[in-house]
Amino acid sequence: MANERADQTGAEAGAGAGAGTGAGAKINRRFLLSSMGIGGAGIALGALGHKAYAQTNQVAALEDQVGFYGEHQSGIVTEAQDRMHTAAFDVQAETRAELIELLKVWTGAIAQMMQGAPVGQTGALDGSYDAPPEDTGEAIGLSASRLSVTVGFGRTLFSKDGKSRFGLEGKLPAALIELPHFRGDMIEEQRSNGDLIVQACADDPQVAVHAIRNLARLAFGTANVRWSQIGFGRTSKTSTVQSTPRNLFGFKDGTNNILAEEAEDLDKHVWVGAGGTDQPWLVGGSYMVTRRIRMHIETWDRSTLGEQENLVGRLKGTGAPLSGGDEFTTPDFAMAGSAGPIIPKDSHMAVVHPSAHGGARMLRRGFNYTDGSDGLGRLDAGLFFIAFMNDVRTHFVPIQQAMSANDAMTEYLRSTSSGLFAIPPGVREGEYLGQALFEG
Repeated sequence: MANERADQTGAEAGAGAGAGTGAGAKINRRFLLSSMGIGGAGIALGALGHKAYAQTNQVAALEDQVGFYGEHQSGIVTEAQDRMHTAAFDVQAETRAELIELLKVWTGAIAQMMQGAPVGQTGALDGSYDAPPEDTGEAIGLSASRLSVTVGFGRTLFSKDGKSRFGLEGKLPAALIELPHFRGDMIEEQRSNGDLIVQACADDPQVAVHAIRNLARLAFGTANVRWSQIGFGRTSKTSTVQSTPRNLFGFKDGTNNILAEEAEDLDKHVWVGAGGTDQPWLVGGSYMVTRRIRMHIETWDRSTLGEQENLVGRLKGTGAPLSGGDEFTTPDFAMAGSAGPIIPKDSHMAVVHPSAHGGARMLRRGFNYTDGSDGLGRLDAGLFFIAFMNDVRTHFVPIQQAMSANDAMTEYLRSTSSGLFAIPPGVREGEYLGQALFEG
């Protein structure tokens, strides 16, 4: 499939700038120059050393790369990584040209970083001592770590305070709605929405943070970070080769997630098709929902095992439905128990199961998070929910409404942020992210 691990060389996948400079350098440049002397021979050897290390690192890391170019953006069906850093941006630029230039710069930088290469022509080490480095340098010596970067557009990029922005009149997709307030929500506006979204996922947390940090640096003066969230431990699988992970409640999460190998379901539920949108520029893209869901960890931890399993509808150990079988056995919601159905009607699985929503499914890519404590000795921890679908009006909204009204597990949950973003399709070499929106 598109955007799976790259089988091309760094030179073939690059954006044409800095693809072999400084990515794997492990030498302290200042120490090298001082020990060799400041003459021409020392400087030449120092530069050669950086490039040699970079090239060695690039070749060794090819198997650790996710392809940047393709029909769809990376970070959707890409085999879910273990770490995430997601950030939303507000655009300060006033002209269409400035916004396009930012997207072009981001496209080149993302292509470089997904190779494990530094940003720019000279990276973190080989530029002028009298100018800031082009790359921040914390990923020196690290591989690409299967970095994927996904970029999307919020509703406010198109229109804000009743006024159209950046000449995008008539380009707002009908499905890019303002998400409704759901029962139990405690939404913090400063943690929600945004003009742009960037999701960086990797197997190394420093690689994911490096990606967001450098894109934020490149956006300086054009866009600033509105909010960001770091996550650890994926809470879903996106490929048959992965096992089902566990969330912070200790239960397996994402058992019935859409997988990369399920092409028919991806077309049906995830990718925006030509007949499923009023905006041709979005064909091949998707919609991304983000929700920061705080879990009341301490209350949950005092609940009995039986209560926990009834709330979820599955066994905590194997993940099997309470109606029997193994993790992937189809649940029998009609099976009788001693006091009603053996899978309670208000259990999480019964309320959100596709069979209760006309077969609607979403591709989930959420992560656990822990952001310290709240000052009262309680963990500020939970799930940073991320899901992709081709229409939130038929997929996310009805399911979330049912969950907030009928799911007994919501007693232990509070959603503190909410966001919806249109994810444009992937790019070909020579294009920039979102190009069809501006030039279509």
